[in-house]
Amino acid sequence: MIVVTGGAGFIGSAIAQELNVRGRKDIIIVDDVDHLEKAKNIASIKYKELRGKDFFLKKILSREIDSIEMIIHMGACSSTTETDEKFLTKNNYHYTRHLATYALEKDIRFIYASSAATYGNGEIGYSDDESKLNTLRPLNLYGESKHKFDLWVKSQGVLDRVVGLKYFNIFGPNEYHKKNMQSMVIKGFIQAREKNKICLFKSYRKEYQDGGQERDFLYIKDAVKMTLFFLDHPTICGIFNIGSGKARNWNDLATTIFKAMGSDPKIEYMPMPENIRNQYQYHTCAETQKLLEAGYNMQINSLEEGIIDYVKNYLISTKRLGN
Repeated sequence: MIVVTGGAGFIGSAIAQELNVRGRKDIIIVDDVDHLEKAKNIASIKYKELRGKDFFLKKILSREIDSIEMIIHMGACSSTTETDEKFLTKNNYHYTRHLATYALEKDIRFIYASSAATYGNGEIGYSDDESKLNTLRPLNLYGESKHKFDLWVKSQGVLDRVVGLKYFNIFGPNEYHKKNMQSMVIKGFIQAREKNKICLFKSYRKEYQDGGQERDFLYIKDAVKMTLFFLDHPTICGIFNIGSGKARNWNDLATTIFKAMGSDPKIEYMPMPENIRNQYQYHTCAETQKLLEAGYNMQINSLEEGIIDYVKNYLISTKRLGN
């Protein structure tokens, strides 16, 4: 059986859906389905069991669960503005460590979600070279919690036995439940539909124009393909960036949303909230050479291709993957 934690969430449900496409239905989805939109994410997925995250952890700690061939751990608190350090440590560090310890003990594949937030302001780049892990300085507690586990993996000397994936800015269907942590694509679509305009943050650095702040945007369908590459190649281990390898700005994103909706672009700029101004990333861009050298060679959707597919085939009709 394959365990997918966070399996009713954004990336997790997309992975479970693709596993079904591949003919795999022996899936244990681990998640607290506490939101109608999360329930809708898994409505069309065929799986063997659905377990709450605390219940599943108890089974792992007591070693009362068998027949697992792989754990794909996507479950976490993913809020970059979360300020409860104990909560983040419990959910993003300790929980992950317990699952990893079990997987290592049982010698089963363990693939976990790290984050591009671990790179901080990017002043030393976005290299997924594990020798540089100790030099990274995340800007927020979420990034710290993810980075802490990456460092634990390194300290235990098991980088050659697990896979850590540093996801950059992923967008696409099945993120409806994420509220304020939804991608700017869905937020922008809603703004454009309801107000005929999209609001972006002003820039507070002279080298970036308003809306010119850059991100590495990756469509969910590509993120899933990259993730399952490591299912298909069980001997490849280590920490890898999951991104497009290209930096695009928010103005590009907003303009493409309007294009997909058949509307003329109207973009306004608003002040950035004080609580995120000092931890805001102005540029992210995944270095993907390591992934490519590992053998990944699938064509990646451009920002425009991803947004147009998302808007036209999912957002307008509120469809999900698998519908």
